[in-house]
Amino acid sequence: MDPIIHSDASGSVLVVAPPSLHRQGLLSTLHDHWPALSVGVMADSSQLLVLVRQQSYALLVLDGSLHSPQLPGLLQQLHGIRSGQSTLVLTGLRPTTHLRQQLLQAGASALLTYNAPPATVVATVAGLLSSTTHSINTAPALPRRATPPTPFSQREVEVLRLVMADCCNQEIADKLFLSVRTVESHRRALLQKAGTKTLVGLVVQAVRERWLALT
Repeated sequence: MDPIIHSDASGSVLVVAPPSLHRQGLLSTLHDHWPALSVGVMADSSQLLVLVRQQSYALLVLDGSLHSPQLPGLLQQLHGIRSGQSTLVLTGLRPTTHLRQQLLQAGASALLTYNAPPATVVATVAGLLSSTTHSINTAPALPRRATPPTPFSQREVEVLRLVMADCCNQEIADKLFLSVRTVESHRRALLQKAGTKTLVGLVVQAVRERWLALT
């Protein structure tokens, strides 16, 4: 079961998102760059309004896929409870100009797509944290190495990008015009070169080490 913060959360982040590689990567980024933060996780928003009534957070991260098309209404409710609550909304696709304006007007502080570059995620979160709390160190840690222990080939980098976008083998094969067997071979090579045993471990390490930041 996902942990939920119940104590004073003035120096805390609450992530409301279903289990996914995207969520795992985000949690890893928060832990690595802001180790002083206390991070709580909820897989759904059933208790979100109750928690926000009880306490404010340094940052609330909301996965838009849980609430579409009711997301603007939920943001308005959150804004009505705590007008100063800093809220980051994650979206699957780049929102249209109209939807972006609608979400920002409803109370979103910033929007990010799932596949936003790690550097963009860090910069956005740092800006939101610095505007809401001064009790913790909000400066992101120095970036780590941008290359894996054993360099990836260009094709492996392309496969890794799609793995981090939560694409299955068939979707990757279709996008890159490869066979599923070839995709499986590239994924095995990625795991071996990264020194990880699972795809979640691979994604977490890729985000942590910023392997795709300079590609």
